[in-house]
Amino acid sequence: MNAEAIAGAFRAACHAELDALKAGNVHRFSAGHGMEVAHFERAAQAAAPFLAAPGERVGRRIETAVAASLAATGLNTNLGIILLCAPLAAAAERPGALRTNLDAVLAGLDLADAEAAFRAIAAASPGGLGRPAAHDVAEPARIGLQEAMAEAAGRDRIARQYVTGFADVFDIGLARFMELAGTVPEARTEAVHLAFMATFPDSHIARKFGLATAERVRAEAAEVAATVDFHAPAEARRAPLHAFDMSLKARGLNPGTSADLTVATLFAGALLSP
Repeated sequence: MNAEAIAGAFRAACHAELDALKAGNVHRFSAGHGMEVAHFERAAQAAAPFLAAPGERVGRRIETAVAASLAATGLNTNLGIILLCAPLAAAAERPGALRTNLDAVLAGLDLADAEAAFRAIAAASPGGLGRPAAHDVAEPARIGLQEAMAEAAGRDRIARQYVTGFADVFDIGLARFMELAGTVPEARTEAVHLAFMATFPDSHIARKFGLATAERVRAEAAEVAATVDFHAPAEARRAPLHAFDMSLKARGLNPGTSADLTVATLFAGALLSP
């Protein structure tokens, strides 16, 4: 796939995620956490050409896309999205199967990729891989990017993708996405997001509020998921999602990792069906 098509798929994934009512996150039906849809739209537009830069290393894609997003918005809107989508973009420009190519991309990450990614993470959110850690982003990288992500994988679901071949994206996100083929795009996105929320505690909530709170939100998401008919008309489908959205935002709880994984799922889906 060429760079223009990859960039277009990335922008489309970012916009599609904003069109869905993702409980607790920013979307077209509700802002939140000091951010609005326009911030995410500007960030996606700014990041796309750098994320899709032909032949570029994954670390360099991350660093330049994050820098462009920060310059466009003045906010960290899409660090997690970029960390997830950069390896997918690098895999998509290779001939052959996306998941096989992704495994090769991840296996080839090196110290230079780690150095660039660490600079990006520090610029967007100092200490973004967590502290204490054996390889903190505020310090020079000493190991490759995949090894660094392995150090954080136990506490960060985005880092975990780098050492599992993006198992959550393919086996949870895309599986749910394909189950709902034929339904409206927004419903498929909402179902993917809720599937992530209901399956594991959100890393972003866990970092800010602790694992116990993140686990409570996961349990709440599972209860909501059991009540939503994603084949129903929008008003009926979104009633429980809207109530959950308001509840989470009233408590300041932002399932940001689930949203980032949702964008990565939509991006992967677009790359598999160009």
